[in-house]
Amino acid sequence: MFDVLGNLNWLGILAGFIVLTLLGGLWFAALFPAAYNRSLGRDVGAKSPTTPLFLAGPPITGLIITLTSAFLIAVLDITAYGDALIFGLIVGVGYLATNTVTIAINPNFPHPLRYAVISGGYHVLGSLLVSTILVAV
Repeated sequence: MFDVLGNLNWLGILAGFIVLTLLGGLWFAALFPAAYNRSLGRDVGAKSPTTPLFLAGPPITGLIITLTSAFLIAVLDITAYGDALIFGLIVGVGYLATNTVTIAINPNFPHPLRYAVISGGYHVLGSLLVSTILVAV
């Protein structure tokens, strides 16, 4: 099972990582910045922090998500687009969005379900895109 590490699709991983990172920027900075800020209890026009952790964290975790998906797709021998979409949905909903809900339902999130829908939606779409790219490239 673990012998697939040498056969991972590195071009697909790079492409999926780039698309996931760009989607995150588009999703949170261009498409849903006001709704995202409201879900966090911030002013709708609040600017995101520019600390190194805030800037580097999402791409690093996106790379880990992409690598993990690439590994699982290789182990499961997923080669068809339909199977890639099903896999992306299972990971996106079953792990990423569900974990987002778990994180959001603590007392520090003023609007946990709003946050979960916005962030979870990003994770589901991102997982679908990454899975499709990994099979396509």
